[in-house]
Amino acid sequence: MRLTSFTDYGMRILMRMAAEPERGHSTTELAEEFGLSRHHLAKIVQKLAQGGILQTRRGGGGGAMLARPADQVTLAQIVCLLEEGQPLVECFAKGGNLCRIDGHCRLKTRLRHAENAFLTALDKSTLADVALTPIG
Repeated sequence: MRLTSFTDYGMRILMRMAAEPERGHSTTELAEEFGLSRHHLAKIVQKLAQGGILQTRRGGGGGAMLARPADQVTLAQIVCLLEEGQPLVECFAKGGNLCRIDGHCRLKTRLRHAENAFLTALDKSTLADVALTPIG
């Protein structure tokens, strides 16, 4: 399986934030640290906030923080949220499936089982398990 760069950076950001969960992290600071555009990072933070993984506050002392303890957020929850709308293969997409062998394919079921096994494995680990070592 290959995750989108959106999910990859989302995971990295969360790993970083889990190292210092008590403080707010600005999008500017995180964008510089990870070499991303602030606009792209803001989209990731927004999606994580909409999914209840982060909370955000504006102004002085604001920024993004984990909405709940890192040991209560599974890696599967993060991946499912950030990969929402990104099917593993075309035939998994809702509507618009143009596969010419759909209905005759014996691969689709096996891929669905593999995807489920992948998420089941990620469901056994939490953000706390992969948090970065605190910096400084």
